[in-house]
Amino acid sequence: MGIETPSTIETALEVGYRHLDTAQIYDNEEVVGDGLAASNVDRAEVIVATKVWADSLDPAAVSATTTESLDRLGLDRIDLLYVHRPINTYTPETTLSAFDDLYDAGTIGAVGLSNFTVDQLREARQQLAAPIAAHQVECHPLFWSPELLADARKHDYHLVAYSPLAGGHVREIDTVVDIAEDHETTPEAVSIAWLLAKRNVVAIPKSSSRRHLEANLDAQQLQLTDVECRQIDEIGRTLELYPE
Repeated sequence: MGIETPSTIETALEVGYRHLDTAQIYDNEEVVGDGLAASNVDRAEVIVATKVWADSLDPAAVSATTTESLDRLGLDRIDLLYVHRPINTYTPETTLSAFDDLYDAGTIGAVGLSNFTVDQLREARQQLAAPIAAHQVECHPLFWSPELLADARKHDYHLVAYSPLAGGHVREIDTVVDIAEDHETTPEAVSIAWLLAKRNVVAIPKSSSRRHLEANLDAQQLQLTDVECRQIDEIGRTLELYPE
């Protein structure tokens, strides 16, 4: 979302990013593909992920729209393909069978899910032959799920945290601001560092400027104490940016 020019992708790759996350409904797969093609970074070093939207989750549409995504991205293989939301045309048996077919054919390198509940994840595991590689969910100091994190750890897949900066609201959270001041850094860096301190979690902050891209990447070097992490854990979960 929010990426409109291939140069942003080129810059992200130049400064060190190796995971590109997009979706059919974001309407920027072509931009991501053009940026990747223009970059000097070897394609083999980059993980490209996209998502099949909720209106295209019957088997024929999964196959057809994935082919369209490949064309827009300029790729012959998608590294990670997600079910974007388990709603609308999603049916576990038929939708996930279609994802298995793409995985078996080598059209996709891994299957991901997004915005699932613990019960829906359990059902998906019963239907999928391919392993679940990732579950992408909204995750930031004002909204996260210990239950989903526990499931990721139990079943050994990555919990991919989208909107890790709470849409900019991390700058308004006193606990996060105070910790940032103690470390002489930004609330954004603290939020990312807090997520990365959790086992099985990766964060995918969105940014378009080189300065913010570099700052978000540098946040990986910030080490929070266990006490600081617990303080952030205890913040009230009061802001879900993207409810169903």
